[in-house]
Amino acid sequence: MNEGAVAAPPDRLLDLFHGVRLTPTQRRIAHCLVQHAATVAYLSAAEVAELAGVSQPSVTRFAVALGHDGYPALRRRLRELTTGPDGRADDGNELQLAVRAEMANLDRLAGELADRDRIATAGRLLAASRPLPVLGLRAAAPLAAYFAYFAAKVLPDVRVLDDGGSLLTDRLEQAASAGAEALLAFVLPRYPRETLDALRAARDAGLTVVAITDSPVSPATEYAELVLPAAVGTDLVFDLHTAPMTLAMVVLQAICDAAPIQTQRRLEAFESSAARRQLFLG
Repeated sequence: MNEGAVAAPPDRLLDLFHGVRLTPTQRRIAHCLVQHAATVAYLSAAEVAELAGVSQPSVTRFAVALGHDGYPALRRRLRELTTGPDGRADDGNELQLAVRAEMANLDRLAGELADRDRIATAGRLLAASRPLPVLGLRAAAPLAAYFAYFAAKVLPDVRVLDDGGSLLTDRLEQAASAGAEALLAFVLPRYPRETLDALRAARDAGLTVVAITDSPVSPATEYAELVLPAAVGTDLVFDLHTAPMTLAMVVLQAICDAAPIQTQRRLEAFESSAARRQLFLG
């Protein structure tokens, strides 16, 4: 890889796929490009195929589906996207570039929020669910817990599902039997198989799945009725979840907006209880 190159902004990469009807295999390749944007422009078709878990001819057909003569032409286009307007990579060390990439992820998220309808729809679905199960396994578990901690202040029954195994389906079915109508799922790389199994089980139980995931071509799209994408940073050893965490709080705001009277009543009750118990300093 060119050491001076930086990851192409996710929105510019996603523009490559906009309006193109992709097969499931091609969606896997597209997602691979987004996930490995910092390196994929310098890989061969065979290396991309190995990363995506597909055949090399599938990579070639994918490039043609996007309007290129073949993979070399697509790779040239990807290399163009890894440089700035003047043809040079952005300045800064790898740590600065990682932070700037997160800023770009947040900027893209801000742009997507110009259309408030999808977020408002998610807020209404989740606000109406009693109880509200929140799924997050492995790397997504902290985000599920973070969301649920605050959601519990405005919703009467929030159930965090952060353990896999055979009991997970039991808990999903129990939530549905108790009256749950929707599930909020955090689906982040590397996409645990048990997470996708849980989404399938949730759908079978009659739950409407709202997924916060990293890309519009994430595997979660196969099971979720409503997909809310927020890019994950991939420039450090471990992923950065700044944008998904921000989106989680945006969704919680939409839940509050969907039931303002109930939200205000529960918040006032909590503040009264916190003051009585002297929970916080000052």
